[in-house]
Amino acid sequence: MTKSDSSKNPQTSKAAVAPRRLLDGIRSPADIKALSEQDLPQLAQEVRDELIKVLSQTGGHLGPNLGVVELTIALHRVFNTPLDRFVMDVSHQGYVHKMFTGRLDRFHTMRQFGGLNGFLLRTESEHDCYGAGHAGTALSAALGMAVGRDLRGSDEHIVVVAGDAAFTCGISYEALNNVKAHTKRFIVVLNDNEWSIAKNVGAIANYLNTIVASPTFAHLHEKARNFVQAIAGKSVADFAHKVEESVKGLLVPSVIFEELGLRYYGPIDGHDIPLLIRTFEFLKTQEEPVLLHILTQKGKGYAPALKQPDKFHGLGKYKIESGETAPTPTPTYSEIIGKTLAKFAEANQKLVAITAAMPSGTGLSHFAKAHPTRYFDVGIAEEHATLFACGLATQGLTPFLTIYSTFFQRAYDMAIHDIAIQKLNVRLCMDRAGLSGDDGPTHHGLFDIGYLRHIPNWVHMQPKNEDEFVDMLWTMAHYNSGPIAIRYPRGSGTGAKIKPEPRLLEIGKAEVVQHGRDVAIFGLGNMFEVAEEAARKLEEKGISRRSCVAQRFRVRRDGTSALANDQYSGGSRRLAGSFYRARRRPNLAQETRHHSRRIGGKSPPAPAQKIQSASIGGLIEKRRAPSFPKAPFIFSMAISRILSG
Repeated sequence: MTKSDSSKNPQTSKAAVAPRRLLDGIRSPADIKALSEQDLPQLAQEVRDELIKVLSQTGGHLGPNLGVVELTIALHRVFNTPLDRFVMDVSHQGYVHKMFTGRLDRFHTMRQFGGLNGFLLRTESEHDCYGAGHAGTALSAALGMAVGRDLRGSDEHIVVVAGDAAFTCGISYEALNNVKAHTKRFIVVLNDNEWSIAKNVGAIANYLNTIVASPTFAHLHEKARNFVQAIAGKSVADFAHKVEESVKGLLVPSVIFEELGLRYYGPIDGHDIPLLIRTFEFLKTQEEPVLLHILTQKGKGYAPALKQPDKFHGLGKYKIESGETAPTPTPTYSEIIGKTLAKFAEANQKLVAITAAMPSGTGLSHFAKAHPTRYFDVGIAEEHATLFACGLATQGLTPFLTIYSTFFQRAYDMAIHDIAIQKLNVRLCMDRAGLSGDDGPTHHGLFDIGYLRHIPNWVHMQPKNEDEFVDMLWTMAHYNSGPIAIRYPRGSGTGAKIKPEPRLLEIGKAEVVQHGRDVAIFGLGNMFEVAEEAARKLEEKGISRRSCVAQRFRVRRDGTSALANDQYSGGSRRLAGSFYRARRRPNLAQETRHHSRRIGGKSPPAPAQKIQSASIGGLIEKRRAPSFPKAPFIFSMAISRILSG
């Protein structure tokens, strides 16, 4: 059609313009309340379309958010944030909430630099009353809010939204154990989709499945639906009376939530908006703690996400048509560890692997397929996983405990009290060490070096590439002198070829990759590439005599090697202590040159050997807390200045 034709047919031109979406008119929760109830299913579909479109470009937690669209609509229809408080466990399912609370125009920046956070964030919006990122925190935090409300004498509602995976966390039950004793008005929504990241495991998951599958509760589900439809428009009192009758007639005493003091309602369809709205309108009138059990589909409305819920829990960019994601150029560290441990376990019948609800993320799904009887997924229970590994170690087994660095923070007490003091042979593998990029601060693995290096009896390693990674895993499998840990980054490594047979590494001994005289550069793990680049930059500036050391180990606090005759540990302690002192002295360059002469290209062979251990034990012995933890930052600043010229 030409421009002139268009002007002659205004009706045709007008019809060609796409109608405005309901979603575009949602600037605050008040706009959801202004819609007719008949329009809400259309809004739900538009939200799903937006989620699928935007996250295909940014990546993110698609599956969990597709599953809570109707729930979030109903919550904002009935309650009033920011006065009322929504506390979402983990809060990765908060994307829809963000759309409804004034952030739709920035939704395309989700998990991007300077954009929206992938989790709820108190500094991002007044509607985000609590930030989170780890499971199991919502109930305790919300109970604190409820008690604070009661002490102030205000009347806002506190609503917890927690997935069934949160109920595999011990923290959740610590909170439930205290709810009835501390408050009377408290609403918990148990969002049951049978998944955390992977399929939920354990007795609690089976218990919830039993409730759902029970004919008694199936009858309650249908009766509740028919009842709500029948009483629409009647008084709240009449509604409460009939719901109470249904509950009394159909619930059995074994319901664990009732025993803990929360009145249980459900299970009901978590995608039925009218039913959810009527139920929340009733629950907000109750003067006792209540728990609503809803059933949802993780990934609802998008076939690829329904087919692969674990993949679409959280992923990068994907093709909308197929759900395909771009393959990684080289195997990830997670994939390598899963396949490597599976291979080791073929010859070592004592080798077992443990994870805390992360079989895919940690790569142990490969191990699980090869050795299902020696693979243990304990659910979101890092403390239990660690103690479980301790028990296995006392029985002469070879446990590999594979957990994200950020999640192992929860087991810090066990690292000291149970593992280190008893000197148990537990092998700790910390995935996602370092920055975790778009997942944000709750998932950065930045603290494990700091929280492990000062604990006696631990050996702490980090590989510079994939080949050294396998060597370190092999060394861990054969190390029986106490606990040993390895940290490695998210994603792929350098692409280094892995040799056919791994070799044992000498504990506490670093690798001198390049000898020099004027400057000594240490690179730990994946920072070794940065160290090499710094060395090249220095050579361009005419400083050609430099030593480049791959610092593999951070040895336990006593400063000695785990080997009986470590000829290098003494020299390495002197070097490490010197580096620490050099950092604190005014003439850093002079101090560094002085000690590099011991290890540079023209030095005698024996001192040159001594640098290779690069033991941190002596350094820790000599350091003055808390100033030394700044050293990595000063090192990074120095490297940055070199690279920037």
